[in-house]
Amino acid sequence: MLSRISTLILLLCAPLIVYAAAPTVPLLPDQFANWRAESPAQPVVPRDLGPNFDVILRESGQKQAEQRIYRNAGDQITVRAFRLHDPSSAFELYTFLLAPGMKTVNLGPNAASSGANSIFLIGDLVIQADLSPTARPEALQNLLEIMKSKADSTPLPPVKDYLPTKGRTFGTEKYALGPQAFSSALNNLEQSAYAELVKEVGFENGVEAMFARFHSQKNDAVLLLLEYPTPQLAEQHLHHVETVISSEALKSGVSVERKASLLSLVFVQNSREFALALRSDINYETSVTWNEPSQTATDPPWFLVMSQIFIFTGIFMGVATALGIAFGGVRVITKRLFPGKVFDRPEDIEVIQLGLSGKKIDASDMY
Repeated sequence: MLSRISTLILLLCAPLIVYAAAPTVPLLPDQFANWRAESPAQPVVPRDLGPNFDVILRESGQKQAEQRIYRNAGDQITVRAFRLHDPSSAFELYTFLLAPGMKTVNLGPNAASSGANSIFLIGDLVIQADLSPTARPEALQNLLEIMKSKADSTPLPPVKDYLPTKGRTFGTEKYALGPQAFSSALNNLEQSAYAELVKEVGFENGVEAMFARFHSQKNDAVLLLLEYPTPQLAEQHLHHVETVISSEALKSGVSVERKASLLSLVFVQNSREFALALRSDINYETSVTWNEPSQTATDPPWFLVMSQIFIFTGIFMGVATALGIAFGGVRVITKRLFPGKVFDRPEDIEVIQLGLSGKKIDASDMY
């Protein structure tokens, strides 16, 4: 009996065992354009790529990470590919890798390069490439097209588009879905004095954070946007955030405000005017939408309404008159043809008479 049960359990678990033992499909191709991989894909060791890299990968929900070395004649490119939980998580890793001094490259909306280091965001994939001195980022165009076919096409978080474009320093954009990326962004943007914010912004309630540095001729500031699922949560955490900002910081120009579900914090020194100008450039508008089916009601012309009233009233009166005449006519004709047999039969008539006159009481006398 036990052997039969064991056999049944093995049969039920066999598909799971086969699935677990099946090799993961590689992300990176064996070849793209004129570049050929010199060896099979290797796992990425995050701790070798810099401080906090492994921590951010865990927070972003890493699903797969591999690297390959490609060669084309004397040139070499080391490519690393990371598949994250979703495009928002991938955007968190992408902005973590962004650094001031990087420049945009014409290889997609989210592509940056600085010398030998290039990073690209494609859906839920982040591609990082180390180029040899003679290689150019444009050499990766065919690879990016291949990776695009494997990526999730879900839109990126909208909070990134709320940042103003005027005066923004490219490479300082930082997106955070969790406390590790948030703390890293504060340190990178030299705002570690506000480290206590990580406990108050409310990542347990689904907040999304977006940082960037802005500058003008005389001023420099860091803008932090916090988007919450509802205005009620934003109002609740507004009071929590205010407790972290000291009175001295508020006097120097640091400010926090709420607009619907969005909190905006401006870290600036001694320039309230610059903080106000920066906040006024935030690309965030609220709107109320009605998602139930609806229709536009329009009144017909008054003469059409009146004519229909007269027509249907005339029809009703004509039908009522015809039915009245028909009913009365049938009764009169029947009484004439069959007197006392169909209507007003003596045995069916009972009339109460007082007999006050001398006339003899006749039960059939109705008149």
